[in-house]
Amino acid sequence: MSYVRHFVLAKTSARGKVKVGRRDVYMSRSVKPMASDVRVAFGTGILLDLWNGQLAAAPTTAHFLTYHEGRCSANCKFCPQARESTADPRMLSRVVWPRCKLENVLAALKKHHSRFKRICIQAVNYPGVVDDLCEFVAKVKGVCDLSISVSCQPLAASDVERLAAAGAERVSIALDVATPKLFERIKGGGYTWDGHLRALENARAIFNDGITTHLIVGLGESELEMVQTIQFLNDKGITIGLFAFTPIVGTPLAGRPRPNVMSYRRIQLAQHLIVNGLSRADGMKFDGDKILDFGVVGDVLRKTIDSGEPFRTSGCPDCNRPFYNESPRGPIYNYPRKPTPKEIAAIRGQLFSEH
Repeated sequence: MSYVRHFVLAKTSARGKVKVGRRDVYMSRSVKPMASDVRVAFGTGILLDLWNGQLAAAPTTAHFLTYHEGRCSANCKFCPQARESTADPRMLSRVVWPRCKLENVLAALKKHHSRFKRICIQAVNYPGVVDDLCEFVAKVKGVCDLSISVSCQPLAASDVERLAAAGAERVSIALDVATPKLFERIKGGGYTWDGHLRALENARAIFNDGITTHLIVGLGESELEMVQTIQFLNDKGITIGLFAFTPIVGTPLAGRPRPNVMSYRRIQLAQHLIVNGLSRADGMKFDGDKILDFGVVGDVLRKTIDSGEPFRTSGCPDCNRPFYNESPRGPIYNYPRKPTPKEIAAIRGQLFSEH
């Protein structure tokens, strides 16, 4: 997914809204035919030569989104795809995902897959979505040998097994919210905190270390709560992709501010230290909501910051998600490449600011 300065759309169209039926968190096999269309992240489409555009940074992962005539049956308050959202249905976060013919996408992927390091197929929730995912994964495997991740709603273990059999090598189930209380307020009404954790554990039993989840900073949690949840998930062997909350017009949280970049930097650094076994949440010190001490000696902390690695996009391997959370004009939350020395100097100032 990438920022585009100038672009010309081709081979895409938009349709009106269709009423969505009942919500299904765990999907079963359907009898409907395979979807003939798919949504393509704009930067992905540029590298696939589906349309023209200029990229501030090229995506390393090809991102696709299942197409469904209507909105997601879930109702996450930050998501433009949500059931009650009035946002542009082509949007996911701040990125446009034009609708394309699946056959055209597969042909382009066969020709240009070497421009990517992996493929991520994302899904909105609707009856029959697992069938669409399995067929899409199998068709992609038929045209290239890139690793495939599937990012989807909580699934029954049998459906996760189907994805693995189709050729998926990683599954992501987004927890998104750092605490059960906030989860119920922001993602409730079909999803539950315990249901998501259970689905992650079921998926890990099938994919072992090939499990990812997402956490969004800026939904009302404290730094302590976020770091504790990162530790909890890491201890379970779950890879974490860290996101910054992005307000989208047409969603219930459109008026909520983006997270403080200084707080985000501290959480990024804490996550990096935890994931790499350099520190633990219970070894860090907090002043109320703010991280005061990262639980490592000064030289380790300095070298870690100077590497720039904690501040790059986190999550599945080989995924840089350029400007998914922000404009290239900044402030940049997740760097899609290694930060420059000048950017690292600015990051250091953000980390240790008193304000």
